[in-house]
Amino acid sequence: MKTLFRGLTIVGAFFGIWFLLAQIDYITFFKIDKAKSATEKGVGDMIWDQIKKTEDIIVNDSITKTLDKLLDPLCKENGIVRDSLKVHIIQKDEVNAFALPDGHLVIYSGLIEASKNEQALIGVLGHEIAHIENDHVMKKLSKEIGFSVLMSITTGNNGSVIKEVMHTLSSTAYDRSLEKEADITSVEYMLKAKVDPAPFADFLYDMSFDKSFGGALSWISTHPESEARAKYILEYIKGKKLDKKMILSQKEWDGFKKAVNDYEN
Repeated sequence: MKTLFRGLTIVGAFFGIWFLLAQIDYITFFKIDKAKSATEKGVGDMIWDQIKKTEDIIVNDSITKTLDKLLDPLCKENGIVRDSLKVHIIQKDEVNAFALPDGHLVIYSGLIEASKNEQALIGVLGHEIAHIENDHVMKKLSKEIGFSVLMSITTGNNGSVIKEVMHTLSSTAYDRSLEKEADITSVEYMLKAKVDPAPFADFLYDMSFDKSFGGALSWISTHPESEARAKYILEYIKGKKLDKKMILSQKEWDGFKKAVNDYEN
C-alpha cells in the first residue's frame, strides 16, 4: 500500500510540474530576452558613436597591442571571450575607465599614466570587465533611467537621453554591493591569471589620498570608500598564494606609459 501511495505521489508531482511548465509563455520569454539583447547592443553602439564624435581615440597599434597583452591572460584564464570586449583607449588626462552596454570598455590615457605598475591597471580593467560580465551595466541603467526609455533611444535619436546614459555610466557610482562584487571578481580574475592583486589595493588606497591629480580622479570619485575597498581586498587575499610573475618587462611597461603620454593624433 505504501509503495502504491509513493508511486501515486511521484506521478502527481510529475504532472504538477508539467502543468506549471506548460503555463510559461516561452515565446514571450524569448521575445523579452531578444529585445533586451537588441536594446543593449543598440544603446552601446549609440553611446560609443557619440563618444567617437567628441573624443580623441588612440589607434596606435603599439599601444593597443600592449594593452591586449595585459588583457589576454585575464580573459584566457577566466573563460572570457576576448572578442566580446570592445576595448577603446581615449586620450584624456582623467584617471578613469568605464563599461558601456554590449561589452564596450573605455579607458582614459590618464588611468594608464597614473598606474604605477601593470597590476594596478589590470585590477581596474578587471573591475570594469566584471561589471560587463555580471550584467551590472544594464542593471544600473534599467534602475536609474528605465528599460523602456533605453528601448526608446534605439528607435529614435534622442540626444538628451544618450547624454544622460553617458553621464550615468562615466560619472556616477554603482550600488555598493555591485562595486564590491566587481572588486572581488576582479581579484579572482587576477588570481586565476597569476597576477598579484595587492598592487590593485595599493592603487585604491594611494589614489584616495592623492591630491596631485585634482579633479581628474574620476574613477576614484565615482568609486567611493576606496580606502575601505583596499582593506577588504587585502583581507580577501590574505593567506592566498600570490604569484609575482609579470606580463610585461619593466622596459615594456615604461615604454607603454611613455607611448601613451607622448601620443598625438
